[in-house]
Amino acid sequence: MLGSLSVSAQTVQWASSVVGFSSEGKGEAYTQQYRANQILGKPNRLPQVGDNPCAWSPLYPDSPNDEWITVRFTEAIPIRQIAVFQSGNPGAVTQVLIIDGMGREIAVYKAGSTTEAGSSPVLRISPPEPAQTANILKLVISPNRVKGPNQIDAIGISSDTQPITVSINVSKDAPKDLVKENLGPQINSKGQEVAPVISPDGKTLYFTRGLHDRNTGDPRSQDVWYSTLQANGDWGSAINIGPPINTTADNAVSGMSPDGRTLYLINVYKPDGSVTYGLSKSTLGKNGWSFPVECVISNNHNLHKNAYTEYAIVPDGKTLVLSVQRRNSQGNKDLYVSFLQPNQTWSEPVSMGLTLNTADYEGAPFVASDSRTLYFTSAGRPEYGNGDIFVSRRLDDSWTKWSEPENLGPDINTPEWDGYFTIPATGDYAYLSSIQNSLGGEDIFRLKLYPAIKPDPVAIVSGKVIDGVTKKPVSADVFSTLSPDNKEHSQVRYDPETGDYKIILPTSNNYNLTAKRPGYFPTTELIDLTKDKRFKEIHKNLVVNPIKAGQRVVLRDVLFEQSKAILLSGSNAELDRLVQMLKDYPEMEIQVDGHTDNQGIWDLNMKLSQDRVRVVKEYLMERGIADIRIQTKAWGPSKPIASNETEEKRRLNRRVEFTILKM
Repeated sequence: MLGSLSVSAQTVQWASSVVGFSSEGKGEAYTQQYRANQILGKPNRLPQVGDNPCAWSPLYPDSPNDEWITVRFTEAIPIRQIAVFQSGNPGAVTQVLIIDGMGREIAVYKAGSTTEAGSSPVLRISPPEPAQTANILKLVISPNRVKGPNQIDAIGISSDTQPITVSINVSKDAPKDLVKENLGPQINSKGQEVAPVISPDGKTLYFTRGLHDRNTGDPRSQDVWYSTLQANGDWGSAINIGPPINTTADNAVSGMSPDGRTLYLINVYKPDGSVTYGLSKSTLGKNGWSFPVECVISNNHNLHKNAYTEYAIVPDGKTLVLSVQRRNSQGNKDLYVSFLQPNQTWSEPVSMGLTLNTADYEGAPFVASDSRTLYFTSAGRPEYGNGDIFVSRRLDDSWTKWSEPENLGPDINTPEWDGYFTIPATGDYAYLSSIQNSLGGEDIFRLKLYPAIKPDPVAIVSGKVIDGVTKKPVSADVFSTLSPDNKEHSQVRYDPETGDYKIILPTSNNYNLTAKRPGYFPTTELIDLTKDKRFKEIHKNLVVNPIKAGQRVVLRDVLFEQSKAILLSGSNAELDRLVQMLKDYPEMEIQVDGHTDNQGIWDLNMKLSQDRVRVVKEYLMERGIADIRIQTKAWGPSKPIASNETEEKRRLNRRVEFTILKM
């Protein structure tokens, strides 16, 4: 929020720190609303009037005593223009003074004796020449000049005489002919349809419906409904999802897992049918949706006066975004992040930072399938209505550093409240809630995404986890790691009762996809998406082999430099899993076998396979596995598992595998 903003080839500085003030307002408890520091940075509301908690306000409106605030700018410049952005009830500014390097106060503006109620929200001042070089300003207001709160949103200075103007931060690539399509009576009613959640495959739309006579219990309560996409591209008639998700209390869907089989729901469900504050999840099985189970979040609380809470589960399955008010919130509701812990609880929420959060409302978060692009509604930055949808992109893995939010523009945002942006993995359409042009209350709309606000493309990888002996599906944990550093990216749990595993991976990267099950050796497959720039679907079964005598396992991720016995980066992950297995089964003995393709001289290939299995054995021994438990055998090109006709098939023959000799 600090520093300068380039406007029409003009350099504008915004106040960067507060030197002193006479008093400051107070908003909701524990927030920064109306505090002196709200004057810093560029305007939060543009020249819009009305109450603005993102502005400095003196403690007592209509006070007979003058109030003042002094601010510093980053650099001292010849000040030829000053712009004071006023909120609340403009017209109470009586003096503006430049404080020079000697500490002298030089008045550059004095108001007339008559009241200036109804004056422009932007007070523009052109100090007399010669311009004073300074970086400190003092502003004085007389609260009783204009009835009601007098608020100062921002102060800008420039060495240029061109008028200081700012605009809503909308992508320059936003199309001019964007159409926002009402989904029609199959989904929308005269009641309220909000909070759409689209399944990653784009084929099922869940939403929250209120004021409807087919809701459970009182029609004024909210229920979860859903619709499925028909073969002709239309949405089918909405269906009440029923119990156990819908009760006589308010029920709302908040997000879903990448495989579409876990719904995250507002509130904690009690066996007696009541609900309490928190988050729950329900899983789809052969008998329908399970009774919602609480997602335990450490020190989870919400100080918001109406206890409104919104959650967004990130597709990586390990990260949760919350919209709540806590003791360190800037105001109303802020965005926080929580992380899944090894015991399957969630960490205490941490603020996502001042780039996203303001002293007004931030809510309705949604994180796209790339686990990087965030859409949310904010009332604390320049906007078209009472709450606009913005997009921001995560800059690192802390989840607290973000790009400057961009307003999605007037074709998406209306003069009313807009929110609950949701996008399937394909990234083609977005769904959202809005009241403009609705059939009654809020409705659900659809629009075609334009490139500037699209998330990064992803691939949906799906398949089954298969027992290598019985050839039948088995339950397992499936997780992806970024190759070659093997940092975990995402995780899902595969249950053969409910169908395929499904995992979402951003393109342009290499991944190792691993399936783990107790009593089985984990299996890993390489997913190469480095050349993919668009949405992609991949089907891949993962075969896990039981840990028993006689079982042979190919170490697919143990790779070597071309024609050398030097392990490639990333090979250690699978070797470490082998180490752990040998430690878990202290009586186990194995034979490590090395194989090559048929290219080159036979004797050299035999020597190469011998050197490679020696390197693997040394790796295991260095990590505490006794020499006597590891036998080695070099086969060279003598035992191919594929023809050597193509490079792709030869790669399958260049392998290291082990056989369990004894348990």
